[in-house]
Amino acid sequence: MSSLYAAFCTLCITVLKEVNTIVDEPYMDEPFHIPQAQAYCRGEFETWDPKITTPPGLYFLSVLLKRMFLVKCNVAMLRLTPALTLMALPIALTRLISYHKRERPPPSILTPLPEAVVLAAFPVAWFFGFLYYTEVPSLLFVVCTIVAASQQNHWLAALLGLVSCTFRQTNIVWVLYAYASSQLMYLRFRRTAAGEARLHDPPSLSAGPGDLVQSIMTVPKILLDILPAFVPYTLVLAVFGAFVVWNEGIVLGDKANHIPTLHIPQLYYFVASATFFGWPVLISGKGGVSGLIRGVWTRMFGNKIRTLATIVVCGVMSVTVKLFTIHHPFLLSDNRHYTFYVWRRIYMLHPLVPHLLVPVYVACAWAWFLRAGEDQTLLQNVLLPVFVVPTLLPTPLLEPRYFLIPYVLLRSQVSDVATWGVALEGLWYIIVNGMTMGVFLYLPRDGVGRFMW
Repeated sequence: MSSLYAAFCTLCITVLKEVNTIVDEPYMDEPFHIPQAQAYCRGEFETWDPKITTPPGLYFLSVLLKRMFLVKCNVAMLRLTPALTLMALPIALTRLISYHKRERPPPSILTPLPEAVVLAAFPVAWFFGFLYYTEVPSLLFVVCTIVAASQQNHWLAALLGLVSCTFRQTNIVWVLYAYASSQLMYLRFRRTAAGEARLHDPPSLSAGPGDLVQSIMTVPKILLDILPAFVPYTLVLAVFGAFVVWNEGIVLGDKANHIPTLHIPQLYYFVASATFFGWPVLISGKGGVSGLIRGVWTRMFGNKIRTLATIVVCGVMSVTVKLFTIHHPFLLSDNRHYTFYVWRRIYMLHPLVPHLLVPVYVACAWAWFLRAGEDQTLLQNVLLPVFVVPTLLPTPLLEPRYFLIPYVLLRSQVSDVATWGVALEGLWYIIVNGMTMGVFLYLPRDGVGRFMW
């Protein structure tokens, strides 16, 4: 076991112990999840709390651990379930990062890449790794699904993808992403005979709008080549479709407070959030900060056509901000979350502020496009944004938890982060994690509640 990974696991156990000591009663969403898991531990599988909106994968995982290790289903032991998946996350992320780097992963699973250990400490994942929430187990199985698909092991990927959907229904989108991502990489490096149909998919940073149109036009020519790999995923889609019909919708339980709503600015919040967390990754590319700024400026204002396009895009985005911004009642009333203060002190500071942020969103999007696209084709670079849309667009509530999987997948695509960039990223995560976990555990909040993401 590498010393960094050993330190990561040791710190996980230490923090979990401290959380269980100080927050010894179920908190926030745990009063719903923990009694439900305890009912399953007693074998009462017909019991279901109608307030719970996610499938029972987390509870079954806890039951499995209970029967394997003969532990009790008390608060402390149940929180061990997501903590164990957090400790397994660097192992899975090593395979995902190695896939994007097109390198062989380390021979031992106990020697994950330092980059994978750092990414596993991503603040949102780290925080919810110590509470009985579905976030980290869901992330782990999504990553494993993509890794299996990248190895062209599609039956295993479909099985893992189906399991991931038992933690969060929206993971069905990431199952399809796993398939699409694996096929783009396959098509990129497959050998073709003279005259054989090929997908038009040029390097991302040298491509233009015309290349994207041409790429879409050539997709039908290669469909027969990639359809056989899709067979296992059709079974997952069939099971998911049957669930939706049986449940009369995607959301379980409390449907009234989780009605899908067209929330276009949610995409903008994600880009801004990704930049807040991932700025060390962005500035560690070729040319550093100045190179990144020049690249973004060139894309936005490099010539008259780009300047006009930027103005038009900003105008359209400003209209969507005006028409589709949602002041969710949970966001406005619950001051136990950081988003409450972000919304109150930034977005509600003045009516013009949300519109003034639009060019910032555009610049952030270009920054990630440039960094993730340095070693990817055009379709590989735009694939993730395409799949992010159906996961974020229907979500009316601004919550960092919704950005967890998209961010980790986006970050893992940046394949050339310098060693100093990884170190800076790790230091940044340590600062954020130290502050947020410290505030959660030690800041007096009598009669109000503890701060959390």
